[in-house]
Amino acid sequence: MTDDDITTRSINVIRGFAMDAPQRANSGHPGTAMALAPLAYTLFTRIMTYDAGAPDWPNRDRFVLSGGHASILQYALLHLTGFGLERADLEQFRQWGSRTPGHPERHHTPGVEVTTGPLGQGLANAVGMALAEHSLRASIGPELFDHHTFVICGDGDLEEGISHEAVSLAGHLGLGRLVAIYDDNHISIDGPTELALSDDAAERFRACGWHVVDAGEIAEDVEALEAALRSVMDIADRPSLLILRSHIGYPSPKYTDTAHAHGNPLGVEEIAATKAILGLPDEPFWDPEDVLAHMRAAGRRGQVEREAWERRRDAFGGDRAQLEAVLSGRPLDGWIEALPRWQPGESVATRNAGKKILNALLPHVPTLLGGGADLTGNCGVEIDGGAPFSVEQRSGRQIHFGIREHAMGAVMNGMAAHGGVLPFGGTFFIFSDYMRPAVRLAALSDLHVIYSWTHDSVGVGEDGPTHQPIEQLASLRAMPGLRLIRPADANETASAWRIAIERGGPTALVLSRQNLPVLEGTDTPDGVDRGAYVLREVDGEPDVVLIGTGSEVQLCVEAATELARSGIAARVVSMPSWELFLEQDEDYRLAVLGDGTHRVSVEAGSTFGWSLWAEANVGIDHFGASAPGAELLEKFGMNVANVVEHVHAVLAD
Repeated sequence: MTDDDITTRSINVIRGFAMDAPQRANSGHPGTAMALAPLAYTLFTRIMTYDAGAPDWPNRDRFVLSGGHASILQYALLHLTGFGLERADLEQFRQWGSRTPGHPERHHTPGVEVTTGPLGQGLANAVGMALAEHSLRASIGPELFDHHTFVICGDGDLEEGISHEAVSLAGHLGLGRLVAIYDDNHISIDGPTELALSDDAAERFRACGWHVVDAGEIAEDVEALEAALRSVMDIADRPSLLILRSHIGYPSPKYTDTAHAHGNPLGVEEIAATKAILGLPDEPFWDPEDVLAHMRAAGRRGQVEREAWERRRDAFGGDRAQLEAVLSGRPLDGWIEALPRWQPGESVATRNAGKKILNALLPHVPTLLGGGADLTGNCGVEIDGGAPFSVEQRSGRQIHFGIREHAMGAVMNGMAAHGGVLPFGGTFFIFSDYMRPAVRLAALSDLHVIYSWTHDSVGVGEDGPTHQPIEQLASLRAMPGLRLIRPADANETASAWRIAIERGGPTALVLSRQNLPVLEGTDTPDGVDRGAYVLREVDGEPDVVLIGTGSEVQLCVEAATELARSGIAARVVSMPSWELFLEQDEDYRLAVLGDGTHRVSVEAGSTFGWSLWAEANVGIDHFGASAPGAELLEKFGMNVANVVEHVHAVLAD
C-alpha cells in the first residue's frame, strides 16, 4: 500500500467514526469532524510533536479543539494514535460513564488538554497555553520548553465576545508559535453563517497583530495542509491564523454544506451512501488493522524526542530548585515562613494585605504569574518593581491583561492547563460576573488558579450600585468546585493565600477596599483551613452565635461586647469559607456553631443561602447606592445596633 493509500484510508476511517458515533448515540455533531478529518490527520501524523504513551510530557505540542461539539474528531484521533481510548469507548460516545462525553473534558479523557464546548473559551485557553510556554522558555530555557500550541476554531468561536478579547491580547503580546486554524465552513445551527455574520476575519486578526494566511480550498489536500501549517508554525514574533475553507458534512451526498450536518446524525441510509463514496464497508466503527498500525506509529513518533528531552532535563545546569518547582507545582522550601503577619489593632484593607503577601511569596513560589484586568494596583496583584510580561521581556511575571476580564479568566485556565505556572488574576468583585463562564470551567476542570476579587461590598462607596456586589457571594457559592474565601482581616488573608497555593483547583479571594482592624485570634493555625472557627468564646454555653465573614466579623465582635453588657453571651464565629467548612465533619461543625443554639449571620450582601447556617440574617437584599462607603454600610444596617437588634428579636422569639 502506498503512502497516499494509507493516508486516504486513515482519513476515511476517521470520517467513518465521525458518522457512526453520533448515529449510535442518536446525538452529536458529525459534520465538522467529517470536514476536518484531513486537517486532524495532518496535525497528528505530520505536524505535532507528542508522545501518546506519555500524554503529560511537559514539552509536548498542545492541541485544543475549541469547537468542542466536534469532540468525536478528537476522540477518533486519540483512539487511533494510541492515547488509551479503545473502539469500545467510541461506541459509548455520549453515554453514561463513558470516556467519550459530548464535549472534551480535561482529566476525563487522556489527551484532552482543556474542557471545551462553550464557544470561544478554547481559543482563549490556547492563548494562555502559548503565554505559559513563552514564560517558561524565558525563565527555564528553550532546551526544556520549546513547543507549539495549535487550536481549531470556527465561526461560533469568533463570534463570541471572548474571542475578541483573547485575540487582541495574544496579538499585543506577540505570542508566536500559537497557530489558530479557522474552520471557515459558512454553516451554523440556524443555517448559513451569513444570516448573522459578515466580518472579515482575516482583516480583524491582522488588525490585532496576527500573521494571517488564507489557505482557501485545501481542506481535502493533505500535502497543501502540511505546507500551510509549516509556513506559519515557526513564526516567533506574533500568533498566526490559518483560514481554511471547509465543507461541513463532506462527502455526504445529501447533507454536505447544510446546517443539518452540524448537529444531527446523518441517518443510516445517508451514512451507507457516504461510506460507499469513501470506499468504506457499511460496518459501524470499522477499525482496520493497517490504519491502526499506521496511526499508532505516528502516536509513538514523539517518544524519541521525549526521551531526549528527559536527558536534557536530567542534565539541566540551571536553577534546579526552580525547575523542580515548575515541574512539580510545589513551592520552594521556606515559603510558608515567608508569609507576613500582622498584630492585633493594626488597620489594613485585605486587598493591601494581599499585595504584601503576594510580593513576599514571589521569590518562594516561582510559578506565580499574573496580574489584573487594568486594576492591578487596586486589586492587590501588583508586583513591586516587577517587569511586565511583554514582547521585550518574556521573563516578566506581571501580566497586564487589560480590560478583558472574560479573556483573563480563560487565559488563566489555559496557563494552568499548560502547567509549570500558577496564574493569578485580579479585578473588582462585581466584575467576576464578566469572568463567570471561565470561572465555571476552571471549577469544572479543577484548574489551579487564584482570583483576587476586591472591593467586595457596598463599602466600595461612591462608584454606586453598578460597582457594588450584592448577589455575587451567594451566586458563586452555588458553583461546585470553586473555593471562595472572604477573610476577616490581614492574617486571615495570609492563610487564604497559603490555602490557594497549597490546594488544587480554583480559589477566589474576596477582599475589602476599606481598612479593617486586625482582630485578636485570626492568626490561629488552621482556622481558615477549616472554613469557620470560634474567634471569640464565652464562659459556658452561648445564648447566641454570631457568624460573620470578611469586614462584618468586626461587627460581630463589637456586637458581642455590646450584648454582654445586657447579660447575653454571644460566641463569635468567623466563617471565611463555606466550602471549606462543609468539608469538615459534623462534630466539628456543631462544635463551632452549637447544637440547637440560636444563630445570626452578618454579611454585607444577599442573605440568600444563609438559612443553611443561621435562623436570622443581617444582610443587604437590594442594590446599593452612590455615597461614601461608611455611610452606605450604616444606612443599610451593617452596624452594631442592627446586629444587636436582630439578636434580641431572635431571643424574644
